[in-house]
Amino acid sequence: MQPKQPVYTKRVLLILAISVATAWASACVTRSDERSNAAPVRQTQTSSLWTQLQSGDGYVVMMRHTLAPGVGDPSNFQLNDCSTQRNLSATGRQQAERIGKAFRDRKIPIASVRSSQWCRCLETAKLLNLKPVQAFPPLNSFFNNASTKKQQTEAVRRLILASRTTQGVTILVTHQVNITALTNRVPASGESIVLRAKGQTIDVVGQLPPP
Repeated sequence: MQPKQPVYTKRVLLILAISVATAWASACVTRSDERSNAAPVRQTQTSSLWTQLQSGDGYVVMMRHTLAPGVGDPSNFQLNDCSTQRNLSATGRQQAERIGKAFRDRKIPIASVRSSQWCRCLETAKLLNLKPVQAFPPLNSFFNNASTKKQQTEAVRRLILASRTTQGVTILVTHQVNITALTNRVPASGESIVLRAKGQTIDVVGQLPPP
């Protein structure tokens, strides 16, 4: 004959089940609250960032080119032939125009616009319609060949340090790998990392999502 199960076992199991359910519900409410608070915080930070850029001097906006579907470049890539490259989609071109309009609407003073020599970056920079675009080879992608990563990143770093006394905002249109190498951030297409040099260091001031 099997020993009788203690009478209190079912009661204990019921209490444990209720406790687990209550903890799970509480966690769900917490996560929901965190999600609801996330958007307003980001909007406030973005608004403050635009205000800082209106002061102009010394800020550098390092922008990833707008939407160009795919990864890397075709095996027959040629720098001077856009037909061999991964290029902006219609959505990417519209995105670039909206970004430029956002800068103009807020009357952000622009010192210069520099770009990678890749067609998708040059097109992004030109569609911003902010200043004549200057090609700057250190902004070129090293996604497929990291042998020049250190040298290019250092050249961009020197440019940012030299921009700390520049009147107006410097815009650098480049690639995700270049931005990540310098800032440890991974921007989305059309997203910008705002930087400012202080002495020999470079501060990440914030991120501007594409409009």
